[in-house]
Amino acid sequence: MTEEDLIKIDIGLCTYRRASLDETVRSLGALAVPENVRLRIIIADNDITPSAAPRVEALRAEVPHELAYVHCPAGNISIARNACLDNASGEFIAFIDDDEEASPIWIAELLNVARKSGAAAVLGPVRSVYDGAAPLWMREGDFHSTLPVWVKGEIVTGYTCNVLLKRTHPSLTGRRFNLALGKSGGEDTEFFSHMHAAGGKIAYAEKAEVVEPVPQSRAALSWLAKRRFRFGQTHGRLVAERHAGIGRLPQIGLAAAKAAVCYAAALAFAPMPVKRNRYALRGVMHSGVVSGLFGLRELTQYGTAEAT
Repeated sequence: MTEEDLIKIDIGLCTYRRASLDETVRSLGALAVPENVRLRIIIADNDITPSAAPRVEALRAEVPHELAYVHCPAGNISIARNACLDNASGEFIAFIDDDEEASPIWIAELLNVARKSGAAAVLGPVRSVYDGAAPLWMREGDFHSTLPVWVKGEIVTGYTCNVLLKRTHPSLTGRRFNLALGKSGGEDTEFFSHMHAAGGKIAYAEKAEVVEPVPQSRAALSWLAKRRFRFGQTHGRLVAERHAGIGRLPQIGLAAAKAAVCYAAALAFAPMPVKRNRYALRGVMHSGVVSGLFGLRELTQYGTAEAT
């Protein structure tokens, strides 16, 4: 097999002072790689100082793939994601978070679906793992796992915690993550929404699973509420792009009505924690949509103590 016959895949891994980086990289080293595929891991260190550099050097001896280290300060996740895109050279680039571990068949399954579907992006599931300290309702309802959302039979946006992108697809040519959203989050929702609007199909690889432990700091209703509100803000801002001035009023009214219905349902299901909190969080999300439609500034999530 010649160099030209190889399918080259870069794996973008953005990090910011997370101890779990080592286990993420080791899981990538244990991937079952198809014989015609070559992997390269790009580690984008978003810290002010190159704090991850010594750890990456130590990992080189443990991982059979090339490790490329990029220092891209600071505290803005879009800078790190763009650094991965700028340093990629393969036909495909995958993204995984630095607190996740890939299943052995992860990259093979993503690639298989990408080749069969011809999609610009292929998403995989992120399965959250709870410890005994997490509330029972949270574990029973599995409030942290990440799956794609279908709208009228198709996926119209995505996420970067488990995805494979075909870099040569026209909808991805020159596309980068919005630096203005690099501290609030929502940069991936915007990226994939605009990609889809430009003709980039999004597919789903059900077996391309990664796992993500839920730390104690995230095992709280308040953390989930903040996350849902920010998600709603991003969605509201994207809707506002399509509706100027008073044209936004019907959208504001619709989102406010949905929030009210969800809060009412949460009260109705007060004795049932899973349903109560699911409706309450959905209400918080719709409240975020209202906020986004009004143009209010999105919550800061990255580059803070909580993010680390």
